[in-house]
Amino acid sequence: MFSQDSFHAPLSGLRSQKARHTRGARLIVRAESDFYAVLGVSKNASKSEIKSAYRKLARSYHPDVNKEPGAEQKFKDISNAYEVLSDDEKRSIYDRYGEAGLKGAGIGTGDFSNPFDLFESLFDGLGGMGGMGMGGRGSRSRATEGEDQMYNLVLDFKEAVFGIEKEIEVTRLEACSTCDGSGAKPGTRASKCSTCGGQGQVVQSARTPLGVFQQVMTCSSCGGAGETSTPCNTCGGDGRVRKSKRISLKVPAGVDSGSRLRVRGEGNAGRRGGPPGDLFVLLDVRPDPVLKRDDTNILYSCKVSYIDAILGTTTKVPTVDGVVDLKIPAGTQPGTTLVLAKKGVPILNRSNMRGDQLVKVQVEIPKRLSGDERKLIEELADLGKAKPLNSRR
Repeated sequence: MFSQDSFHAPLSGLRSQKARHTRGARLIVRAESDFYAVLGVSKNASKSEIKSAYRKLARSYHPDVNKEPGAEQKFKDISNAYEVLSDDEKRSIYDRYGEAGLKGAGIGTGDFSNPFDLFESLFDGLGGMGGMGMGGRGSRSRATEGEDQMYNLVLDFKEAVFGIEKEIEVTRLEACSTCDGSGAKPGTRASKCSTCGGQGQVVQSARTPLGVFQQVMTCSSCGGAGETSTPCNTCGGDGRVRKSKRISLKVPAGVDSGSRLRVRGEGNAGRRGGPPGDLFVLLDVRPDPVLKRDDTNILYSCKVSYIDAILGTTTKVPTVDGVVDLKIPAGTQPGTTLVLAKKGVPILNRSNMRGDQLVKVQVEIPKRLSGDERKLIEELADLGKAKPLNSRR
């Protein structure tokens, strides 16, 4: 049987043994933890030793300092351990019965009010993070990075080969000038969200035979900002408005269909002062009706008569640089490939180096001959048959 207890609660010190990430949600399996090991202290450590260990670890793993994956979860685990071990009653129960004892006593773990409030209370009056100029949790939780934008750009064959500068027009979200990107109506003040307690996330819990599963969701009341306010009339509270902008884009020589260009900072604006996303330009190249591309080489098929193949000739061949003369050597065989050196595609980011144009010679054999032509070819054939006889004399 699967029983589900859904509720909304502020996000707190959650520990995960196994997590599966999905868009906007995380599934967490809670497991027993050794709080002494988390803080790196012995089981007979004094309160001052526990406090000192917590402060040292909290400085290292605070998300405003440590940007490595998992740092914030580690910070919450550290805060959770300190929350229990710094309280005499909770520590006594934990020492005797572990986490199960805390749950049985109705205390529970991972349910402290806010790991960031706990951190700030210990560092209050000490210059925050030792004079490191740390911002408060409120500003940290509100600022989010803007989304990346995609733009499809179609190029002609030669534009892709030699590169080009294009001006494109994109539509993106920019900071609202009415509220300066805050999302709040000018003249009003934001207040802490009552649903998530200012954390921007809520927890949904489900009990299963395998344990308690918890799903972390963005708070729907405040949209993850941790605050609620009277929304700005211009942007509707989002802090951003959609606008068009023309951007000059330099396409390097040698790009091909499927190439992707990245323009940093030209995506959607971030929320609440967060950094903007990037613009990704996906390229699609129109094929040339005559010239075919093979990586940095260009392929072309050239037709010559059997007479020209036998005697040799010079023929006109189109290239990306214009029409050039190509010498067909006497005795050229059908299917022979001739090379026009450095008439191919420039190597991407090394435009001084180019591939070649490969010209495949197709020898045309006439299907019908005039009487005179047939007579001359028969004489040529007889002459060819006579050569071995002459060579024996």
